[in-house]
Amino acid sequence: MEHKQFKGHVILLPYPSQGHINPLLQFAKRLASKGVKATLATTHYTFNSICAAHIGVEPISDGFDEGGFSQAGNVDFYLKSFKEEGSRSLSQLIQKFKDSSTSVTCVVYDSFLPWALDVAKQHGIYGASFFTNSAAVCSIFSRIHHGRLALPLTPESKPLMLPGLPPLNFRDLPTFLRFPDSYPAYLAMKLSQYSNLNEADWVFDNTFEDLEGKEAKGVSELWQAKLIGPMVPSAYLDERIKGDRGYGSSLWKPLSGECMEWLETKPSQSVVYISFGSMVSLTEEETEEIARALEESNLHYLWIVRETEQKKLPKWFLESNKEKGMVVTWCNQLEMLAHPAVGCFVTHCGWNSTLEGLSLGVPMVGVPKWADQLTDAKFVEEIWGIGVRAKEDEEGVVRREELIKCLKEVMEGERGKDIKSNANKWKELAKKAISEGGSSDECINKFVQHLMAIVEQIN
Repeated sequence: MEHKQFKGHVILLPYPSQGHINPLLQFAKRLASKGVKATLATTHYTFNSICAAHIGVEPISDGFDEGGFSQAGNVDFYLKSFKEEGSRSLSQLIQKFKDSSTSVTCVVYDSFLPWALDVAKQHGIYGASFFTNSAAVCSIFSRIHHGRLALPLTPESKPLMLPGLPPLNFRDLPTFLRFPDSYPAYLAMKLSQYSNLNEADWVFDNTFEDLEGKEAKGVSELWQAKLIGPMVPSAYLDERIKGDRGYGSSLWKPLSGECMEWLETKPSQSVVYISFGSMVSLTEEETEEIARALEESNLHYLWIVRETEQKKLPKWFLESNKEKGMVVTWCNQLEMLAHPAVGCFVTHCGWNSTLEGLSLGVPMVGVPKWADQLTDAKFVEEIWGIGVRAKEDEEGVVRREELIKCLKEVMEGERGKDIKSNANKWKELAKKAISEGGSSDECINKFVQHLMAIVEQIN
């Protein structure tokens, strides 16, 4: 880095799960590439899993330094502890830099951790909230927080109609809002994102103008976010950050080398890549149905099944399918999606995975399981036209026949041609947004200019 002038120092604080660390770490890299000093503050338990060029990494405490969330064993208990211990240790970190030549200018905090804004204000520095969901989902939760919508949302008879959003049927709504008693701690955390948001100096969202400008505008009176995404490593988009091929964070050991070697032996766009992300846990029945679908479809596949989930795989499947497919515990998803052999992405439609698939132009089969994934899947199929959404039966299971139908539709059918064409279109629009002069790049530049103005005032 050749930037001599001090353009400010930003501490970025993610919620300590893979899907939250990745976009905030990527934003840190974007800021560093523009000359800002960027430090990622992450929990002791996740500290050693992060390594990114030009980014400082500092540990803070969530009260469970040895085992993180799994050590706490309870969501409420964990979040209370993180607020208490995190506030104390974040404050110490800001203090540590106070008398140096790189004192902290702003804390960019995961919107799941609104207490970080209070800490920033106590130190007289700026605070910016970073949302890791789609603007559409933020629009819904924002309205609930402000009392514009009441829970539970039950539009069984007619769709939910909100400014800037398409009509949302019951199956398109986040599970927390249909069944608020099912995950009370998570629902409380989702709504707490807006608790002190009016005091934040900036609000950022990991999406972009062409993708969700209308959705963001529809709720701008309540939620004034700057759209700065997609936060996907630069090598897959604008290539302006040298060597930026991965996020620089992995809570599990990726087996990417073996996967790449295997993919090299497969024809172009012939492989189905399947991953349900870092959080979703399928039942044995759901796992069996996917296994049967893969066997009967006769397609090549690369299936990511986390170590904790491996016991759910049927024995017959592992023994009989070595020719057609590969099952591994974890890999660098971006490298897989970028490989020419991959022709379809079976995804849970978590927002990071959705943005990755979209940014790399890979057609999708959405199999959403809970939370915001259901809304994301609606947009994947009906609004952006970059995939299909598999239908569940009355028991909430996607059966093999349904999955085979979706795979054939995307990989072989007439509709698949339109989906591929749309996927290529969105890939180019994602690249344009983050490239020099793009809508997201301009938003990031304005933030950097603000930081520089603050530094000049202080000096």
